[in-house]
Amino acid sequence: MHMGKTVKLPIGIENFEEIRTEGFYYVDKTGLIKELLDNWGKVNLFTRPRRFGKSLNMSMLKYFFAYGCESSLFDGLAISKEKKYCDAYMGKFPVISITLKGASAGNYETARGMLCSVIGNEAKRFHFLLSDERLQDADKQQYRALLNISPDGRFIMSDEVLADSLRVLCELLYKHYGQKPVLLIDEYDVPLDKAQHYGYYDEMVTLIRSLFAQALKTNDCLQFAVLTGCLRIDKESIFTGLNNLSVFSITNVRFDEHFGFTDGEVKAMLDYYGLGDKFDTVKAWYDGYRFGDADVYCPWDVINYCAELRADPEAFPMAYWINTSGNDIVRSFIDRATSQTRQEIEQLVNGESVVHSVRQELTYRELYDSIDNLWSVLFTTGYLTQRGKIDATTYRLAIPNLEVRQIFAEQIREWFQVEARRDVSTLDAFCDAFLKGDAQTAEEKFSAYLRRTISIRDTGARRGLRENFYHGVLLGLLRHREDWILHSNAESGDGYSDILAEDEEAGIGIVIEIKYREDGNLEEGCREALGQIENRDYAARLEEDGIDTVIKYGIACNRKKCKVMKG
Repeated sequence: MHMGKTVKLPIGIENFEEIRTEGFYYVDKTGLIKELLDNWGKVNLFTRPRRFGKSLNMSMLKYFFAYGCESSLFDGLAISKEKKYCDAYMGKFPVISITLKGASAGNYETARGMLCSVIGNEAKRFHFLLSDERLQDADKQQYRALLNISPDGRFIMSDEVLADSLRVLCELLYKHYGQKPVLLIDEYDVPLDKAQHYGYYDEMVTLIRSLFAQALKTNDCLQFAVLTGCLRIDKESIFTGLNNLSVFSITNVRFDEHFGFTDGEVKAMLDYYGLGDKFDTVKAWYDGYRFGDADVYCPWDVINYCAELRADPEAFPMAYWINTSGNDIVRSFIDRATSQTRQEIEQLVNGESVVHSVRQELTYRELYDSIDNLWSVLFTTGYLTQRGKIDATTYRLAIPNLEVRQIFAEQIREWFQVEARRDVSTLDAFCDAFLKGDAQTAEEKFSAYLRRTISIRDTGARRGLRENFYHGVLLGLLRHREDWILHSNAESGDGYSDILAEDEEAGIGIVIEIKYREDGNLEEGCREALGQIENRDYAARLEEDGIDTVIKYGIACNRKKCKVMKG
């Protein structure tokens, strides 16, 4: 692979043919094909978190099974070595392939119209059915109903036509080819997710249930179907009576390495691009997911960070995965947390695991019903992973890596700021204590805030990292005073002070230095902080700004305890 021109990184490309023909790096996941053929059920559902390669794998399946398959697309890949499978299955089926990713909107009618468009456009690919002499007029009439377009170019289908559309397409293709088709439905649960969010869940569940019942349950013209999604939706809500459903979730050993990158695959990619020295960083940030018995990385993160490193070898890792979806689930979890749950969240963000029962089958309506369900959703959507199994439904749960830990930490900080702002009089008294030189009141109120929040103990080796959490909490609280000018980590004197505050109207400036004391000696920590303020002349910047009165504070913290000392 090192011969010739360096291939491009496939950022956001989910088309297998494009990756294989346009010079993009491909991590070989064609082993999925053999494993699927060895273990396939009539209907196969793969559930994985977002951005773990589901859509690319579905595209790969499409190009392998479909009539007219270009065998060269698979040259050199694992499946090409399986001659028996290639001879029997490659290019031997009509394939119907749709994604429901785009069938989402703020209201039911628009979402339904999008679903008509998705199916109508796929049906349009098989225009040769209209001239097929083997099809009767009634068959062709059914086909035309799938292609019915309004004057403004939208596909229009009645409820009956839409519900029966995929089954009809399977039947017509079977009659044409004499071969039952393969049906691929990617992101099957997106319309349900959006419907729950925007309040038309009942209508969408009814539609999806009828569509799937016709296509997957009462369809004698189907070879097999593969569906992918983020969540394993409760069988009775949309798969009612479907007894031939094989579900392969994140806890199944089968197919465990085919979604996500393994250690070896990440090492090979980094080495190929001359980034082998970044392996430890990539592992700490993006590894840590446990699917079945396999430890995997999030592909989206690895590819994006590789691209960033190629442009800037000193680039810091970022939370790429979370930028592709909202953090509503984490925020909702923290908002609803009881004292017990807040303690467990602290354990998680500080690198420990917690034991919880997990329900993998939920309806979207149930997701936010209880804190117990939220544990399950965090697990299935990739915000938590498992570090061991206690019994059939109980797992040792943990935050997978530094990226997701950062997401939790940011959401915790935002949650705390909102909570603190609800009591304006307490916040005013807290800020005024610093302005008045009242260290005791500042200490009492800061201690009370620390007891209420979820503490994040930074364990990195970089100097000062442990103080970051307390620095962030304090800075957020002081920002309540909009009339103050605040500086964080500002250059002053011979270094960078933690926090500088100016009340221009009162002519008072405040210098704060924060220390974390692992040994719990908070008094000594305060003295060390005050000594640093003096030795490095952190008050210089305030004095340059014409501030006459400067009050200096050393603050030392250990877990939920703190001490505030005035210099």
